Amino acid sequence: MIGFYNYSVILTYIGLASSVYGITQIFEGHDAIAFLCLLLSGICDLFDGKIARSMKNRTDHEKVFGIQIDSLCDLVCFGVFPAVIGYHYGFNYGLGLISAIMIVLGAVIRLGYFNVMEEERQRQTSELRKQYQGLPVTTVAIILPLLYLGRQNIPARYFPFVFQGFMILISILFVLNINVKKLSIKGILILFTMGAIIFIGYLKFNHII
Repeated sequence: MIGFYNYSVILTYIGLASSVYGITQIFEGHDAIAFLCLLLSGICDLFDGKIARSMKNRTDHEKVFGIQIDSLCDLVCFGVFPAVIGYHYGFNYGLGLISAIMIVLGAVIRLGYFNVMEEERQRQTSELRKQYQGLPVTTVAIILPLLYLGRQNIPARYFPFVFQGFMILISILFVLNINVKKLSIKGILILFTMGAIIFIGYLKFNHII
């Protein structure tokens, strides 16, 4: 079998599986479960790089494979998956299609650029990066579920427009040449944990799970 199989990519594949399952839930009309899957994919992406770096005996080919496989999975999880969700909320005078195209295109451009720059950076230093260029794609895993939770404060007929508008804004921030400070692993963990607790609490309160 082609590819490299070790524990450094397991969490990446779990995140991908969660997003694919989430896409099926969108088709089934289970929006809340789909957003929970998106949140879970974000949590997996949070730790997969740390786990990969803990494997000290990786070959150069395994390192490059890890970068590529992570980006390919991220494209599905944080590009294609949100696009499906956004389009699910309706065409809305073309906004649904535009937002879907833009978030996938923004994600693929950013991830392709990241692959080039990260491979070069890892050849030069083993230090962890302190900031990102543009908004990391993983942020949709916390922004969009929180937007879904807040939909009760938005008139139902306007929510699809607001959601798809956020997708367009996010897609632009993906490729905008701005410096985004990287949060510490502890800070990100707290953020995602709080998001997960709030979201699961919401699901239980509404008897969805």
